[in-house]
Amino acid sequence: MSEMQVESIRQVRDHIADVVDRADREDSPTVITRRGREVAAVVPIDLLRRYQQLEEQEIMRMVRERMDNPEPGIPMEEVMAEILDGPE
Repeated sequence: MSEMQVESIRQVRDHIADVVDRADREDSPTVITRRGREVAAVVPIDLLRRYQQLEEQEIMRMVRERMDNPEPGIPMEEVMAEILDGPE
């Protein structure tokens, strides 16, 4: 994967088709900024799907770990909040 492009939302607005083509054809993400702050990205769809798959696997790993070693007295709401917050 090549180096990520960084563009302001105003720049992206002027050539969104090029940004999408770059992600699709070149596997090159574009980070989008607003007032100098990174706020979003256009990434290849395969990369997004892989990230989601890895995230789901990590959640399931955490659930299995908790189920294998249940600690009495921890409400399910706290366990789910920890899982959804992710690793620190």
